[in-house]
Amino acid sequence: MVETLKKGSRVTGSAREKLAADLKKKYDAGASIRALAEETGRSYGFVHRMLTESGVVLRGRGGATRGKKAASA
Repeated sequence: MVETLKKGSRVTGSAREKLAADLKKKYDAGASIRALAEETGRSYGFVHRMLTESGVVLRGRGGATRGKKAASA
């Protein structure tokens, strides 16, 4: 379980590596960046940066996609 960190505190060394591994595992299991940010008490940008630093291929944006409407004559 990812522990809630004090907002703005530096995460370095082995603690950073462990956090990155935990975030990567949860993201790969389907958790969103926003959900991970809320769970850890960190910002969206921080979680995004941690994931990219750990080599995660980020998913595309979710939500409904719109198909092209057939042109009516």
